[in-house]
Amino acid sequence: MTAPHIIDPAGLLGQALTDASPDLMRHLLSTVINSLLSAEADAVCGAEYGIVSPERVNSRNGYRHRDLDTRIGTIDVAIPKLRSGSYFPEWLLERRKRAEAALVSVVATCYLLGVSTRRMDKLVQSLGITSLSKSQVSRMAADLDAQVAAFRTRPLGESGPFTFVAADALTMKVREQGRVVNAVVLVATGVNADGHREVLGVKVATSETKQAWNAFFADMLARGLTGTLLVTSDAHAGLVDAIAANLPGASWQRCRTHYAANLMAVCPKSAWPAVKTVLHSVYDQVDAATVHAQFDKLLDSVSRSLPAVAAHLDDARADLLAFTSFPQQIWRQIWSNNPNERLNKEIRRRTDVVGIFPNRDAVIRLVGAVLAEQHDEWTEGRRYFALDILTKARETAPTTTTSTGLPQLETAA
Repeated sequence: MTAPHIIDPAGLLGQALTDASPDLMRHLLSTVINSLLSAEADAVCGAEYGIVSPERVNSRNGYRHRDLDTRIGTIDVAIPKLRSGSYFPEWLLERRKRAEAALVSVVATCYLLGVSTRRMDKLVQSLGITSLSKSQVSRMAADLDAQVAAFRTRPLGESGPFTFVAADALTMKVREQGRVVNAVVLVATGVNADGHREVLGVKVATSETKQAWNAFFADMLARGLTGTLLVTSDAHAGLVDAIAANLPGASWQRCRTHYAANLMAVCPKSAWPAVKTVLHSVYDQVDAATVHAQFDKLLDSVSRSLPAVAAHLDDARADLLAFTSFPQQIWRQIWSNNPNERLNKEIRRRTDVVGIFPNRDAVIRLVGAVLAEQHDEWTEGRRYFALDILTKARETAPTTTTSTGLPQLETAA
């Protein structure tokens, strides 16, 4: 709700700008601004602070403090909080999300370090940050780094167990020692005990190796990652080995989308449309038994004419159909990494603006801020899995395999 200006802010601020010492000036300006904010908050509430009135429609609930940079220095602004709804002085301060502030910080850092291109220069001007000094960028970066670090290192035990986890990696270009090199951003998401998705971790590594993934999973385990029954990812060898080493009780679901691309590479081009159609029909079945039966039909149809394709399918069967051990209602969310791919698109939308990052800290700052915002949206949004389905999934786990390759499900005591 936008409050009416019951007094002229510009007029009062102009009166405050008189000849005085810097300390007195800051104190005077702070008093005037905070008085203006208090008056506007009272207008929103319909009555003055502490006054009982039948016209009151809201009430005050403390303050949140923000720094305001002025020509006479930085002053503390106390913004009144309301018990219902919110009040924000748009005429004085600018709303800025973490990811937007991180983007400005990273772009400004590129600009100040002299690594910007013509496109970067135009972007900097469009963002209105041509006048940022190195000290201002440093203060902005320090504040963002603290927020991202707190998000990345938060304990996970309070919201666990995380029955389902998905992991993926993105490649970023970073300037190091005068050269532009590739670095990978490792990202993991999971479904918490309340059925909501969470961003579990983010880490920048030199390459997507087993050692990098081991360190990534070890960090999440140290912060309280427990109860994982299924991890969905592509078939990168380092990632698969790290999952087996760090989460020995979890099954691995090979992403069906990535697998289709892998299978297409060994299938003759002329035969691929037919193979693809039958492969997709496997996922259209209504229960685990018919999924495995349809997979058997696929193997039978290609075993003679396409032995390489049949061998490829047979080798991938257990990992490709791991999702069938869980309730059918959540198959679409766990049989591929597509949910994480949508998250990757949002990250790319922000990072493509930068192009080449000035250092790894800048990558963590921007990607971490984007993920923190997405994490907040997931927390406040509707559940990803219904609680009854999530409970059923935790109680059900594959224990043995029948002669036909179909997992035998047992209910945990």
